[in-house]
Amino acid sequence: MATGRKRGQRAGLTREAILLAAVELADREGLPAVSMRRVAAALGVEAMTLYHHIPGKDALLDGMVEQIVARAEPRRPESGPWQENLRGLARALRATLLAHPHLVPLLATRRATTARNLDAMENALRTLCAAGFTPPRALDVMYSLTGFVFGQVTLTLAAGSAGDPPGAEPDPAAHPLFHEAVRTGDTAPDARFEFALTALLAGFTAGHEPGPA
Repeated sequence: MATGRKRGQRAGLTREAILLAAVELADREGLPAVSMRRVAAALGVEAMTLYHHIPGKDALLDGMVEQIVARAEPRRPESGPWQENLRGLARALRATLLAHPHLVPLLATRRATTARNLDAMENALRTLCAAGFTPPRALDVMYSLTGFVFGQVTLTLAAGSAGDPPGAEPDPAAHPLFHEAVRTGDTAPDARFEFALTALLAGFTAGHEPGPA
C-alpha cells in the first residue's frame, strides 16, 4: 500500500524532531558538535534522511535559533502595560539563553529569518505599536531590549553563577569606592539584571511619545 513518503523518509520523522535533536546535541556537546551526520545518528537514521525535511546545515542552524526563540516567548496575556510585556519578554529570553549557554553565540550572530521567528517579532512589534510606538521606534526598542539581554547573559556566563569572578574584589586602599560597592552591594546576577532592566524600561517610557491613535 502506498504511504506517500519519498524514498529515504522515515515514518514519524519531522522537522521539529530534527531541530529538537540538534538543540539537545548542542546542549550536551557544544555547537561545534552539531552536524547533519551527528543529528541523524542521534535520531537513528541516515544523514540523507534529514534532507527530506531540512535542506542543509544553514537551515538546521536557523531552525535551532527558531527553537530557542519559540521557547523564549513568555506565556502571557496580550493585555497589560507594554512595559510589563517587555519585562516578561526580557526575563523569558534571559532564562532560555541561560538554559542553553552553548547556543548563545549562535543566536547573537545569526539572522534566522524563518517564518516562525518573523511571526515572533511581528507579535512583539504589534504590542508596542498598539501602545502608540511607530513601527521603526518599536523595532528600535526590540533591538535594544534583546541586545541588552544578550549582553547581560554573556556577562553572567563569563562570571559564573556566583556573580563577580574570583579575585574581582578591589583593594580598599587604592579603590575605596569600588571596594565599598562590591562589599555592600548585591552582586547576584538576577539582582543586577532586574536593576538594569528597570532602568532600561524607564528610559523607553521617558522617551515614548505615542503617535496618533
